[in-house]
Amino acid sequence: MKIILTHEVSGLGTAGDVVDVKDGYARNYLVPRGFAIRWTKGGEQDVAQIRRARKIREIATIEQANEVKGQLEGVKVRLATRAGEAGRLFGSVTPADIAAAIETSGGPKVDKRRVEVGTPIKTLGAHQVSVRLHADVVAKLGIEVVAA
Repeated sequence: MKIILTHEVSGLGTAGDVVDVKDGYARNYLVPRGFAIRWTKGGEQDVAQIRRARKIREIATIEQANEVKGQLEGVKVRLATRAGEAGRLFGSVTPADIAAAIETSGGPKVDKRRVEVGTPIKTLGAHQVSVRLHADVVAKLGIEVVAA
């Protein structure tokens, strides 16, 4: 099935790309979650609009991405969340929480869709996350989760 991505999907493409995927993956995962729309001839106009919006929002050059990477890696991020006595969190830390904590710690504004958490963060302590700034630039960021 041919679809148009409306958001960046790891391993598949970025917003505005037209890709072929299996029918079930598109019908059951991508389209219901709003990551993609079905491709149509009229959808090509939507692709142009999505690409324009992405270009405005995106970090344009690798030099800019490396500059932001340097800023991110220099920031110490502490995230206060509710936790039980054993150090387990009530819920988990989301990419939106991490993006907000980066900004409040004095770092640059980061889109929550760019934050990639490998395994769900459900305990207190130090954790590693990555922030995909550009297709070729990924910043590794250490966050410390503390009890509120």
